[in-house]
Amino acid sequence: MKRRTLIAGAAGAAALPLGASAVAQQEVFPSRPIQMIVPFPPGGVADITGRPVAHVMGRLLNQSVVVQNRAGAGGSVGAALAARAAPDGYTILMALSSISVLPVADRLQGRTAAYELDQFAPIALISADPTVLVVSADGPYKTLKDFVDAAKAKPGTINYGSSGVYGTLHVAMEIFAKAAGISLFHIPYQGGGPAVAALLGGQIDALASGPSAAIGQIKAGKMRALAVWGDKRLASMPDVPSMKELGYDATFYIWSGLFAPVATPQRIVGILRDAAKRTVEDAEFKEAMAKVETPIAYLDAPEFKTFLDRDAARLRVAVEGIGKVPEK
Repeated sequence: MKRRTLIAGAAGAAALPLGASAVAQQEVFPSRPIQMIVPFPPGGVADITGRPVAHVMGRLLNQSVVVQNRAGAGGSVGAALAARAAPDGYTILMALSSISVLPVADRLQGRTAAYELDQFAPIALISADPTVLVVSADGPYKTLKDFVDAAKAKPGTINYGSSGVYGTLHVAMEIFAKAAGISLFHIPYQGGGPAVAALLGGQIDALASGPSAAIGQIKAGKMRALAVWGDKRLASMPDVPSMKELGYDATFYIWSGLFAPVATPQRIVGILRDAAKRTVEDAEFKEAMAKVETPIAYLDAPEFKTFLDRDAARLRVAVEGIGKVPEK
């Protein structure tokens, strides 16, 4: 009996390294490509930021990070897909500031929210830029005063595009309209990229756009920037006044940030946080962001969570101020 016990014990001991090795192999992350959901079409802020993040992050993790554009409902469709994804680190979300207000908007419209903000674990804030009010370069509006005067003369006739009802660009424009005491006509699109195309095609009169999505067209002389929603002028657009300096209490920043499903293990979230930090410090990423003249505004998860909670509270007030939007 004693001899059999010793043999069994020796066999068990011999098996331990193999078992430990198997567990270690199972815990390697990432061991396959990661999907980055961008809940908007190509050409908007989330896509312009998400693609260089995915490229550099993939190189640093030694696994591909593949961008999947899942547009619809102002970003709700893609965000909901990410919220329901397996919490294993292989699905992450590149979201904009609208992520915090879309559930509020759903309830305002009498719908069940497509997702809730607490279904996500913040990974990192990547960028934060004030929106810019742009019009066609060959249109009648040379200054913000021209635009406001025309809107007051003919309430509800000047139209503007957005990335979707209650989306980032819709909320920004309504914050301005309220501050200026004007009424505009809203035309929602499936994302910032299509809205930019609509402005260039003469289908809309104006647009609140992220600087990175508009600056190329502004430099090419196809768009004119009238003002920015920031507290001060943009370094990339020093000749464009801020709304605050023009007397309008209208501030709005489009930020982009990475999220994972909330139940993702902290060890994996930690790996993603580290990869995001190294990404924003990477020379290739810095060069990519400089090309679209978007300043990096990195915050790690704890600081990002504090920022997110504060921003969500402010935007909830703005959305509730817009009120229920008639369904088309």
